Amino acid sequence: MRILIKNGIIVNAEQKMETTQDILIDNNKIIKINSTIDEQVELVIDAEGKYVLPGLVDAHCHLREPGYEYKEDIESGTRSAAAGGFTSIACMPNTKPVVDNQAIVKFIIDKARNEGYVNVYPIGAITKGLEGKELAEIGELKFAGAVAISDDGKPVQNASLMKKAMQYASMFDITVISHCEDMDLLDGGTMNEGYQATTMGLRGIPAIAEEVMVSRELLLAEYLNAGVHIAHISTERSVDLIRHAKKRGVKVTCETCPHYFTLTESACEGFNTFAKMNPPLRIQKDVDAILEGIKDGTIDIIATDHAPHHIDEKNVEFELAANGIVGFETAFALSYTYLVKTGVITIEQLVNKMSLKPSKILGLNKGVIQEGRVADITIVDINKKYTVDIEKFKSKSKNSPFGGFELYGTIEYTIVNGKLIVRDGIFM
Repeated sequence: MRILIKNGIIVNAEQKMETTQDILIDNNKIIKINSTIDEQVELVIDAEGKYVLPGLVDAHCHLREPGYEYKEDIESGTRSAAAGGFTSIACMPNTKPVVDNQAIVKFIIDKARNEGYVNVYPIGAITKGLEGKELAEIGELKFAGAVAISDDGKPVQNASLMKKAMQYASMFDITVISHCEDMDLLDGGTMNEGYQATTMGLRGIPAIAEEVMVSRELLLAEYLNAGVHIAHISTERSVDLIRHAKKRGVKVTCETCPHYFTLTESACEGFNTFAKMNPPLRIQKDVDAILEGIKDGTIDIIATDHAPHHIDEKNVEFELAANGIVGFETAFALSYTYLVKTGVITIEQLVNKMSLKPSKILGLNKGVIQEGRVADITIVDINKKYTVDIEKFKSKSKNSPFGGFELYGTIEYTIVNGKLIVRDGIFM
C-alpha cells in the first residue's frame, strides 16, 4: 500500500525538522522524504500541526501468552501497544511455560507474526524456569530470536550465577536485563516502607531492597567489563549509583517507567490496588531524582512494564493483590505531559528515550525516520488534551491508576511495517 503523509513535523532523536515535510511510503519502506511530494497513492494522511515520530519501542512489557491468556494475549496486547503508538515491543519471559528454550521463543514469534499488530521481540529467561538455579541455554535463545535475557519478576539472587549470565551474554552479544530486588530485604513487604505504609498498617519494602541489587549488578559489570541493563529503577540512590557508575565507564544502561515520575506512594491511599506494583511507588524525593536522572541522561529509556492482570487479581486485599499496571496506552501521553510540557526534556530527547535508545539496547534496527528504512511511524497531536478512560483501553485488562488523568499527546496514527493500524485515533 502506498501512503503519503503530508505536512508533518518530523522528529528524530537527533533533530526536529524546522519545516513541514512529506513522507512517501511504498509497501513497508519509506522511499522519499521531501518538502513537497506529489504522487498517486492509496491513502493521503494530512499531518498538519502534528509530530511525525519514529514508531515507539518498548523494551519491557508482559504479553502473558503462553499460559495467562485470561490476563492478556499476543493479539490483545499488541492491539493495546498500537493504540499507544508502539510499533515494536519486547515481551518478558515470565509466562507458563517460561520462555527458557527455543520452542517458546519461536512460538511467540510465529504467533505475533500471524495475530499481532506490532513487531514483537521475545526476551528469554536468564535461568531455567526462572528458578535462579541453572542458566538457560543463552546461545540457543539468541539464535531462536530472543533479543535479551531476564528473570524479570524475580531477581537472580545468586551473585555467582548472575556473573556467569553476564559472561555468557557478552559472548553472544545479547542484553542482560536485571530485575533488581533483594528478596530477603523485601521480607513480605507490599508497598514502599515509610509513613504511608505505617498509616495503612502494611509491611513496607525498603528502598535498599532495590539499591543493594543495583550495586551488585554495577560491581559485577565493572569487574567483568560486561554490559547490564537495569530495569524499572525507582529510588534516588539507584539513580545516583548508576550515575556514578557511568562516570567510571561501567557498561550500564537503565530504564524507568511513567508511574515512577508521575506518582508517589500516596496513590495507594484507600488501599488502591491499581497503584500496587513492583518496585513500589516511592516518595517525592525519589520522583524528583528520577526526573533529574531523565534530564541528565542517567536514565537511558522509558519503558512501560505493561503488566496486565484480571480484575479478580486486583479486587482483593492489598497484601494479596497482584503487582503491576497496564501501560501501553498512557505511556506517551504521560511522558509528554510530565516531561516535555514541563521542560524536563525536549521532544527530541523523548523520542530518543522511547524509540531510538531502546532499539539500540535491544539490537533492533528501529527508531529513525529516514529514506530506505522500514515504515514504522507514530503520528501524535501534542496539543490535544484528553481524559484517560481505562474502560476504553484495547488491553484485556484495565488495571491502571491513571483513570481520570488529563493528558496531552494523543496517538492519531500508528503505522507498522507500512501498514496502517491506527487511523484518526481509531484502531483499524
